[in-house]
Amino acid sequence: MTISYDVSGDGPAVLLLHSGVTDRRMWDGQVQPLVDAGYRVVRPDLRGFGDTPLPPHTFDNADDVAGLLDFLNIRQVTLVGSSYGGEVALEVAARWPGLVDGLVLLGSALPGHAPSFELQLVGEREEALVEAGDLQGAAQLMVDTFLGPDADAAAGQAVLRMQMRAYELQTAAGGGRAKNPFELAAIKAPTLVVSGAHDLDDFRQIATHVASQIADAYHVELPWAGHLPSLERPSATADLLIGFLRRPR
Repeated sequence: MTISYDVSGDGPAVLLLHSGVTDRRMWDGQVQPLVDAGYRVVRPDLRGFGDTPLPPHTFDNADDVAGLLDFLNIRQVTLVGSSYGGEVALEVAARWPGLVDGLVLLGSALPGHAPSFELQLVGEREEALVEAGDLQGAAQLMVDTFLGPDADAAAGQAVLRMQMRAYELQTAAGGGRAKNPFELAAIKAPTLVVSGAHDLDDFRQIATHVASQIADAYHVELPWAGHLPSLERPSATADLLIGFLRRPR
């Protein structure tokens, strides 16, 4: 495979897709509880994150995920996606509806969403810091923006490390990401859409919209969460995922 990943446990497959400010380590608090609950857990690093560098050519995240599942001989999977990873999960579920038997979205991004002034400002500040060579300042901005009030110091340090690694990879020369149009209505999998009450309004609005467009979807807002609940309350997020996986069929 051309992307890095790890696999833990046995049983029905669950694939965890990280956010755009982290890598697969963001799920460290959920892997063992999922394995103990009887699931086979797959965690890739998407291109430009963690242990997966950018290629010199255009790449397609959804193709990478589908290719990894085929490589692992996984024919049915529950996808869990955080933010950027949620966008990838949505595309996979829309393009290969027979492959995905469940979908969980945590603060998911969505192609075509027009960013609010607040989100645009965060992006502009990050870009300016990166261009000035202040990667530490840019990474701290991501911590301050995307971690909710329940996150502890260890979570902040984890995001700093993961974001700094992403900057290291993404400031090197590499190809761009393919953007394929897809329809939310094409998604057939039962879907849990999760938003955080302390997240930016953009992601709360996306959650409401996505839940309204997928036939078998419901939306839950976590009153304690920011943008990255898996790092803010790891055990509570693990319980949320296991509860969805064990739902009555």
